[in-house]
Amino acid sequence: MTANQRILVIDDSPLVVEAISDGLGEYGVEVEGLSDPTELEQMQGLEQFNLILIDVQMPAMFGDDVALVIKGRHEREEILGKKNSNKAPIVLLSSLPELELAQRAQEAGADGYISKRRGFDGIIEDIRGWLDGSKRRQPES
Repeated sequence: MTANQRILVIDDSPLVVEAISDGLGEYGVEVEGLSDPTELEQMQGLEQFNLILIDVQMPAMFGDDVALVIKGRHEREEILGKKNSNKAPIVLLSSLPELELAQRAQEAGADGYISKRRGFDGIIEDIRGWLDGSKRRQPES
């Protein structure tokens, strides 16, 4: 079930964030957008999200680098002994060729990826799958 869940969408395009928010709204999913990935370091409360979706190709910072920042933040919190039981899956989003996207997700330590080439309905379906655990696109090993 995807109701009452929250996702963070990091994308430089407000239209993408709005479209995802509209597409998931009917399922009761709350979407928060972050258009400038450099603001992530100041953002508190990443543990409140059930999924972190990151666009790969942004002008300020590539999404795979953003994933590395988030993973590093989780590691620092563990070293400092902070209890963060909810580490939301980190999923890259891009229209890159699927093999390249899978490789970038794996290298960044992301939990998976969603291809924009699946179209809007496919993206929404994949996000819902990530939220309810029924569908995962794991980086290839």
